[in-house]
Amino acid sequence: MNKKISFLIFLIILAIIGIAIFYRNETNQRDNLLLGSIENKMIFFFGEGCPHCANVEQFFKENDVEKKIQFEKKEVWSDKGNANLLILIAKKKCGLKENEIGVPFLWDKGSCVAGDKPIIDSFKEKLKI
Repeated sequence: MNKKISFLIFLIILAIIGIAIFYRNETNQRDNLLLGSIENKMIFFFGEGCPHCANVEQFFKENDVEKKIQFEKKEVWSDKGNANLLILIAKKKCGLKENEIGVPFLWDKGSCVAGDKPIIDSFKEKLKI
């Protein structure tokens, strides 16, 4: 009887390990597909109510940036999907630790720019201001 219980426990542990490995592989594949899809995009991540993000938004308005440069804007404080994308990019593409990730943040076709002044400077350079 003890051998049957031990074997059953062994099978359960083996199944759990198999499921964990499968789930991790699925997650890695999904993440890689997602990261591949944003490789040539420019994405501005911001938080509603963030004062540094507001500085960047003000610069956008004053310089008609959204009419001159094509990029996506993604709010992260109320949209968990956008927040997860920011974390994924910052960790996997920029090498940041989770406690180093914040907004405003710009993913610019393969490079990472963090902070209001560096992001504004990046757009000034693109606009030749």
